[in-house]
Amino acid sequence: MTADTPRSILLVAACALLDSDGRILLAQRPEGKSLAGLWEFPGGKVEPGETPEETLVRELEEELGIITKIPCLAPLTFASHTYETFHLLMPLYVCRRYEGIAQGCEGQALKWVKPGDLRSYPMPPADEPLIPFLQDLL
Repeated sequence: MTADTPRSILLVAACALLDSDGRILLAQRPEGKSLAGLWEFPGGKVEPGETPEETLVRELEEELGIITKIPCLAPLTFASHTYETFHLLMPLYVCRRYEGIAQGCEGQALKWVKPGDLRSYPMPPADEPLIPFLQDLL
């Protein structure tokens, strides 16, 4: 693909889930997926007819077994990153209110991380620019 070849835009919603100690949940991408082994903010692809907020409510339940509601999701910033075959647009929300204990329902490793330690975890290129916004927030 060249610079002037049109790329499809992939809309993905991500969530910085915070615990009562101000730590942020990271999920490790499982083997067999692109960017396997890297750490990311939970979330997923926005399906046709869904809003990013609806996507996060669904994905957080499916991936982590936790329940939250749309009013508990606060938009913080977004990432816009060009990969080789598509362009990723990813709004990042912050969520402090949810029910349940996060667990890797799809076999993914989870880690609660202090904002100052986020750079210690290798992340996909689209996630890295989000770190300073979270560090400024907390």
